[in-house]
Amino acid sequence: MKTTAADPTAPLLLERNGAIATLRFNRPDALNAIDVPMANAFLAAVQTIAADPSVRAAVLCGNGRGFMAGGDLTTLRADPVQGAIDILTPLNAALQLLTQMNAPVIAQVHGVAAGAGLSLLLMADYVIAAEGTRLNLAYINLGTSCDVGASWALPRIVGLRKALEIALLGEAFTADDALRLGLINRVVPAAELDSATTTLAQRLAAGPTVAYGAMKRLMRASMDRTLPEQLAAEKDAFVHCAGTEDFRAGVEAFHQRQSAQFVGR
Repeated sequence: MKTTAADPTAPLLLERNGAIATLRFNRPDALNAIDVPMANAFLAAVQTIAADPSVRAAVLCGNGRGFMAGGDLTTLRADPVQGAIDILTPLNAALQLLTQMNAPVIAQVHGVAAGAGLSLLLMADYVIAAEGTRLNLAYINLGTSCDVGASWALPRIVGLRKALEIALLGEAFTADDALRLGLINRVVPAAELDSATTTLAQRLAAGPTVAYGAMKRLMRASMDRTLPEQLAAEKDAFVHCAGTEDFRAGVEAFHQRQSAQFVGR
């Protein structure tokens, strides 16, 4: 069953297709630049899917010519300080929920991902980009530091030295560059972007959601823990997952495969 947001003009559209939730940025005339209404709508949508255990995969994408061009400069020119606060407060709350919820988050990127758009995709669990996509952290070109988790995610993905280069020079780079750096997982022809994302989302939605969530949280916290702390966290997560139906089904399926292989020899 597929459902879409009731208002097609809303700044963010929340769509459901079975266990897959799609959050679609919907300011195409502004290259989906984030203003205050979009930031608030994004938080509301994330709160909705994070509270719904039937959501087993989530997709972030943008309408129109690009994924997202960053923060809305009209808002920031009108009142730079308050505008930044009003945009970043709900965005930060939404990101904390996205990274902590069990359902894997896929960023489907095309056209342009700049500023907060690049920051957002860095926080996703998997990123698929269309050929021809251009990316730029861009903040330094506006005379400001980064936001939306970029300073946390970027050095973890590419290392401190490369992260500083990307941040301080503010130069654009291609999807192929991003793939080489590990910023994204896969580059596909633009015509195949929707289908590739759907195939991946369906695969993840059919998987062990609780285990996905545990794996996400373990990986994201690993660099801030000592080895003994991480070992203890892994033990707790494994024990929790061992009590789920997904684990019991997985063990049984593995046992059946092993038995079939043994009989076939």
